[in-house]
Amino acid sequence: MLRSPLLPLLLLLLVLVQAQLRPLQPAAGDPLRLLAGGEGPQPAILRGHLVSDPVAMAASGAAPAGQAGPCRVLLQTAGGRSELSFPACPVLREGWDVRVRGQLRRPRPAPHPLLAGPAERLARQGSWTRLTVEQLEVLRRPATPIADLRRSIAARFVAAAGPERGGLLAALVLGSAVVPLPAELRADFRVAGLSHALAASGFHLSVLLGAVLAIGRGLGRWPRLALGGGAIALFLMLAGAQPSVVRAVLMGAIALVLLESGRRARPLGLLGLSLAGMLLLRPAWLHDVGFQLSAAATAGLVLTARPLEQALAQRLPGLGWLAPALAVPVAASLWTLPLQLLHFGVVPLYAVPANLLAAPLLTPLTLGAMALALVAVLLPALLAPLLLPLGWLAALLLQLAHAVARLPLAQWQSGRPLPLLVLLFTLALLGLVLPGLGRRRRLLAAGLGVGVLAAHLVLLGGDQLLLVHQGEGGPARDLVLARHRGRAALVSTRADGFSCRQAAQLALGLGVARFDWALLLDPVAGADPACWSRLAARVVAYGDGAAPLAAGQRLASRGLAVEALAMDSHALRLQLGRQRWLLLPDRQSLASWRSGHPAASSETAAESVWLGFRPRADESRVLLAHGPRQLWLSGPGPAGAPLPQGWRASGPNGALTAP
Repeated sequence: MLRSPLLPLLLLLLVLVQAQLRPLQPAAGDPLRLLAGGEGPQPAILRGHLVSDPVAMAASGAAPAGQAGPCRVLLQTAGGRSELSFPACPVLREGWDVRVRGQLRRPRPAPHPLLAGPAERLARQGSWTRLTVEQLEVLRRPATPIADLRRSIAARFVAAAGPERGGLLAALVLGSAVVPLPAELRADFRVAGLSHALAASGFHLSVLLGAVLAIGRGLGRWPRLALGGGAIALFLMLAGAQPSVVRAVLMGAIALVLLESGRRARPLGLLGLSLAGMLLLRPAWLHDVGFQLSAAATAGLVLTARPLEQALAQRLPGLGWLAPALAVPVAASLWTLPLQLLHFGVVPLYAVPANLLAAPLLTPLTLGAMALALVAVLLPALLAPLLLPLGWLAALLLQLAHAVARLPLAQWQSGRPLPLLVLLFTLALLGLVLPGLGRRRRLLAAGLGVGVLAAHLVLLGGDQLLLVHQGEGGPARDLVLARHRGRAALVSTRADGFSCRQAAQLALGLGVARFDWALLLDPVAGADPACWSRLAARVVAYGDGAAPLAAGQRLASRGLAVEALAMDSHALRLQLGRQRWLLLPDRQSLASWRSGHPAASSETAAESVWLGFRPRADESRVLLAHGPRQLWLSGPGPAGAPLPQGWRASGPNGALTAP
């Protein structure tokens, strides 16, 4: 079967189709059954063991034991998983058995596909409910030597070399999923296209396996197999069963057996076998973005790196040594580009030169960090002095990532294309990078790629109004985003950090580098005004108790403008290209507008209306008499009756769009 990759690839295709046709679903005994078909909250008692250490709500690293801030952790029960939410993080560890009492509810879905919602995040982890814990009882503290070992290695690296250097070195051994790394470090590595260096993957295993097999070169077949198998098992134990780690382990194990048996391994066949086996065991991994990126990058290295290296060597006769170093990051970047666009809408423009510069540092850093992990366990007193030279290399890699992330246009915010466009772009890219295709097919692929790019740019340049509403589980938040010819402006009813982060996600997904202006209608000042300043060229908010805009004042850029209609309310008129909208976020603004416009006119009837609240019967009659072109409601529509023609409601958490 391994002599030809066709059979394993067909098996992989069948598994992919099956996983797509069978979306993620809870098991029969999942805690979701306690909600009896409702959304919650519902009092519930759950018992099980913790899947990991608690994770801080505001950061991606593990939460310190007993910290004051909120945290979350997954609980594995007998029938499924549920996420536990603590307002103040208690002392908990992976593997502990606990009984918890609290309010069980379904997690809130994202109001818009461009936003990350807790429901979607938890579904990828096999959890369909969230329990706000009111009472906790630790039933058992079983020994967890592997988790303790990971925690100890990470803590000793950080204590010896600091949060950045020590965290980086620990991530090279354990992977960033189990190491608390500063958020800025993660962000800069992502922008520089170096995120793979922080994630335990095939690169780290290949470095470890290559070093171990080199040491056992003079030994017999069985001792070499034992050494290689031990290295693979150690890597899996330390990094954990993450999708990228499992894929690397399966491929490494199959390749090791074939290599030591004297047979020539076919990498594409190995990739197909390992991916098919993983998805047969855990179909949910197909929805994991890390798994998708890892599989695509590996396929690029298997299929494209060698032909690309040969082509570069022919075209760079005096710099043939550069061809292998360039081929690997270029191949990986090309094959992961469609996924980058689909999931993030950004492209790290300097990923290839950054990887080229980082390559000489990563191998010695990875080997050195793995060797010092043994020192951290066996002789911790020697760790600090031995870390000194490796710390310098880690500092160079950190400086490289930070410098590249701060370069102009380090990321191209292309916006997230339509899935159909991503599929067509993938076909075009395959026609360009797969070896052995004729000139005519490559020209057709290039034409298809240009057509896809043109279609995406046309969509980005169109006019659009987007309303995102969230009203469940807290104060109502509304974001009204107007986009005109590639630029955008924003009106927000809240000035808090959560609204700002959501606006930033929307801008990223829509390909907006920065808003022309942002108007904040929240009388309570936000805790992080710098967030809004980074997001918009001009931010207008409440100051000294005065409304952001006085009656008749305008906030405008080319094709986008908003004007205050009254002194005593937030009634606004928005101009978006040729479209005109009345923005009435509260009842006071509706009353103010009614007093200024007692009767409908041809001018006001040409306007569309947004209401940030559910209208009463008398208010609905006034709006119907006004006869707006269309009317949007934030939240549910009027109770007990269907919406009138031309009216649309976002629902409790939802979004509305207009071209």
